[in-house]
Amino acid sequence: MSDLQWITVARQSDLIAESGIAVWTPAGPAALFYLPGSKQPLYAIGHYDPIGKANVLARGIVGDIKGELVVASPLYKQHFSLSTGQCLEDETVSVPTFEVQRDGDEIKLGIRVKQVEGCAA
Repeated sequence: MSDLQWITVARQSDLIAESGIAVWTPAGPAALFYLPGSKQPLYAIGHYDPIGKANVLARGIVGDIKGELVVASPLYKQHFSLSTGQCLEDETVSVPTFEVQRDGDEIKLGIRVKQVEGCAA
């Protein structure tokens, strides 16, 4: 049995190409990125910037550093990997990542059951 709970967070029409949107999950806010020209067009990471201490990552600029797809935080410009959540400038800092799938018009995130259980209701 999978420990993922699939949650619908958006519709295809909500997405903005080459950009991110903020979505809510039972595990907290997430930043959902739509990169239609990439090998993998959908990525999701935590929306909370642990360095800037604010929910802003969906507003960051998406780019590529040495082949790694990243988002630059709009606050202090640290880069977070869209694949791993790792901060490129500080190896001690990372944000959560989420599995993403498209089901028709619905965009779903795979939320780990332990992520949901750790959140206050």
